[in-house]
Amino acid sequence: MKLKVRILYFILLLGFINLGDFFAQEFKTKYVYILVIDGPRYSETYGEPTCKYSPLLCDSLKKEGAFYANFKNNGPTYTVPGHTAIVTGTYQRISNSGTALPKQPNIFQYYLKATSKDASSAYVVASKGKLDVLVNTSHKKWKDQFQAGTYCGPNGNGLGYGRDDKTFAKAAALINSENPPHLMLINLLAVDVYGHANNWDKYLESITQTDLYAAQLWHMIQENELLKDQTTLLITNDHGRHSEGVRSGFVNHGCRCEGCRHISLLVLGPDTPKNEVIEKEASLIDISKTIAHVLHFEMPTSKGIFLKEAFSLPYQNN
Repeated sequence: MKLKVRILYFILLLGFINLGDFFAQEFKTKYVYILVIDGPRYSETYGEPTCKYSPLLCDSLKKEGAFYANFKNNGPTYTVPGHTAIVTGTYQRISNSGTALPKQPNIFQYYLKATSKDASSAYVVASKGKLDVLVNTSHKKWKDQFQAGTYCGPNGNGLGYGRDDKTFAKAAALINSENPPHLMLINLLAVDVYGHANNWDKYLESITQTDLYAAQLWHMIQENELLKDQTTLLITNDHGRHSEGVRSGFVNHGCRCEGCRHISLLVLGPDTPKNEVIEKEASLIDISKTIAHVLHFEMPTSKGIFLKEAFSLPYQNN
């Protein structure tokens, strides 16, 4: 009888309280940053048994969060399509030159519209200039509306390729400003560039450098009185590289081989369990739906799902 009364009470309570609003209050996250390390192959990062090229991501940082061991790019494995999948939650065949806009609206547009915040609250900071297309869409109801700020390419001009140290410095300046962005994507290119240059040593060296950048970024967030305990950081890739024995190997990418599709996702933040390795397959398009869920805005065009395994909520354990 007591159980029936409790159930009835709960049902009556739901008549006065919106369930979504009730549960939404559980998230501590108010800021979300995405770090995209462009183009490393899994076999040289988390798949390298000794973690010698990325010791921080594969060990100490991994222990601080939730790691998806079977994370995939299940669409075109190129830079612009990969990043488009991250921000729109849809896979599409889009020019990799940055000459076309994504067909669907992005997380920045949905977020800015839902919150009525200005463009400085959402940002894309990228070493590759062509990624400035990520803040806009060809969708007729969204085109040229609610566009985030961008700093893409050398001096943020949206053309060519810039240096990762300059890109990281810009991201750091935004994070340490009086009003840091609530939502930001950061792209670092060196790994991909040296892979295409067929420079194995520099390719590996760049993986180690981005490992340091990832650790610096997380440390910076934790040292910021405003951001610490309120920021979720997602560290991922846009694509991998050809597996050994496939076409040109590590030099290029773009097919559906395991080397090109198998990438990584590490989630760090106040709502995320520590030292959690998740074997369930997930993919790039899930990032957008996850961010929308955590920051409490709707994103109906995203085809992804909420990555619930990476977020611990009290009611899930009841």
